[in-house]
Amino acid sequence: MSKTVFDTEELDQIRDLARKFAQGRVAPGCKARERAGRMDMDLVREMGSLGLIAPELPEEFGGMGAGTLYAGAIVEEIARADFTFGYVPLLASLNGQILAQFARPDIAREWLTRLTAGEIMLAIALTEPKGGSDAANLGLRMERDGAHYVLNGEKTSISANQIAAGTVVFARTGTPEDRARGVSAILVPMDLPGISTSRFDNMGQNSVGHGSIWFDNVRVPAENLLGDEGRGFAQVMQGFDFSRSLIGLQCVGTAQQSLDETWAYVGERRAFGKPLGAFQGVSHQLADFETKLAAARLLSLNALWLKDNGLPHTAEAAMTKWWPPLLAYEAIHACLLIHGHAGYAGDLPFAQRLKDVLGLQIGDGTAHIMKNIIARERAGRDAVSG
Repeated sequence: MSKTVFDTEELDQIRDLARKFAQGRVAPGCKARERAGRMDMDLVREMGSLGLIAPELPEEFGGMGAGTLYAGAIVEEIARADFTFGYVPLLASLNGQILAQFARPDIAREWLTRLTAGEIMLAIALTEPKGGSDAANLGLRMERDGAHYVLNGEKTSISANQIAAGTVVFARTGTPEDRARGVSAILVPMDLPGISTSRFDNMGQNSVGHGSIWFDNVRVPAENLLGDEGRGFAQVMQGFDFSRSLIGLQCVGTAQQSLDETWAYVGERRAFGKPLGAFQGVSHQLADFETKLAAARLLSLNALWLKDNGLPHTAEAAMTKWWPPLLAYEAIHACLLIHGHAGYAGDLPFAQRLKDVLGLQIGDGTAHIMKNIIARERAGRDAVSG
């Protein structure tokens, strides 16, 4: 892996630790976890014990008080070993930032110390059956009743919905006409009465799982409110700029691993009396993806650097969400084809990786939505509004 302007001695150390854990502990069980459709929580706890979960959180919450570039390095290395296990640090960083910033301090401490230790996972629930890309079109109701909020409705396509101990839920406290201004966020313990879940039969990412969550008169303590009532969308949604940059590195990591393996293969595999790499139709194709992945990696790291330095990065984060997932899919697809039928078969990891990265062309915002965000940031909201 080439050095970049963002690398420091400290960042190299955390990356080396993450790489050793990823290749020594995460990679060997990748296929078994996916087939079983089960997350290995013992491995998650081991990851937490090494300080590899949400290092950007303050020390009082179990983090290191490090920059978000540290989280990016960890996600990238974990994804090289197992794309789907990369959801462990990604979801922890996204939800951890939200709780650290918007939860009551005692509640944040209670949940985040367990999160960074790898004892629990947290999910985030925004999407609904009638509101995917139209994220502000929420139907799930959240009404105040004394010391509680009562939730009724459904969330869908939620990652880790059946293994999370708690979920950051976006719900409507205002009227439908209020759109985003009437949305609030709240931390919901998943063992509360009235919560039920389902699991989707996905083509990939099965070890973390996705599905629906139903809320039937679920009473959540009002103290679990995140941010101000009616301002959850404007306040808490800012966290997605962070997770989008991590998704970029998650996809880059998996694609780069596939590319590294394919470079090695074309140097060994011979056809017509010479190595496959001697054919420009093969080597130039790989060189093209090598170039683009280096650019996508720098784009993602730069978005995190901007965040760490308190600079605007919404457009850059949106770039990392739409391009690296598409690029990763194309790169892995090329690697699969170069390996021939062996690449198509289940013995090699390319088919599974292809299915895994494809999901992030949909989840967490499609390319069309990300390009809308970029256009709005560059031209102004009025210039791109219909």
